[in-house]
Amino acid sequence: MELNLWEDKIPGSIENENVEEEQKFENDQLSRASMVKEPKIYAFLAKENSSKSAVVIFPGGGYSHLSMSKEGFKVAEWLASEGISAFVVKYRLPDDRIMENKSVGPLQDAQRAVRLVRNNAEKWNLDSDEIGIMGFSAGGHLAATLSTHFDKNVYSETMNKSARPDFAILVYPVISLTNEITHQGSRRRLLGETPSIDLVEHFSNETQVSENTPPTFLVHAMDDHAVPVENSLTYLKALKEHNVSAEIHIYENGGHGFGLAEHLNYNIWPTLLLNWLKFKAYY
Repeated sequence: MELNLWEDKIPGSIENENVEEEQKFENDQLSRASMVKEPKIYAFLAKENSSKSAVVIFPGGGYSHLSMSKEGFKVAEWLASEGISAFVVKYRLPDDRIMENKSVGPLQDAQRAVRLVRNNAEKWNLDSDEIGIMGFSAGGHLAATLSTHFDKNVYSETMNKSARPDFAILVYPVISLTNEITHQGSRRRLLGETPSIDLVEHFSNETQVSENTPPTFLVHAMDDHAVPVENSLTYLKALKEHNVSAEIHIYENGGHGFGLAEHLNYNIWPTLLLNWLKFKAYY
């Protein structure tokens, strides 16, 4: 099921006919998207969802494109097969040509996605208090941003629903935008070439954690040369300091972008995640 994320005008959008969304397909399924102008959400409803929980997924791609298949649809199909409804978000990527403030464009879509799922919880047989999020790489940055900025007023919302996720799953996430450990491409695309110190701190999510940040499950590899493991470790430290429930799994090998890790001999993190979700270890 495919739905438009916004019913009417997209907040902060700029009409620009010279920008067209680029898409790549594999086996008739969207595998990659860039220059997204019209965000959408794709629902994968579990046939047997006894827990009535849901996961809203933000694919990665360095804020330059979205890995819709590997870090979106494949993950959603797997979750749905395990009895957990999933929703993949094709969110807008930061671009001065099509948005008034590119640093908040993705967050606007992320807040809206959680509110949309929560608003339709009864219709989709979901528990409105069991709506979590999941993000990969730069999508992990967006998920962490939502986890720490869910109450920020970044657009005028008509739905009287909270954007706070009930839990968060961050897979090799970009967390910090500080020079020392960030993914420079993600930072540059989101904040521009010379962002202010205040703006960098605002979107360095390790500095934004509070006691209201949702419980979090983290996965990373030690040999990730694109997004250093220190991103997850720094976030874990901040969660611990604010008494937020958290679980982390760090692998010696795996690099970056391993998705469900189907090609790895030790692809057990999905099983560990299922245990965390099904036994509600985050409560």
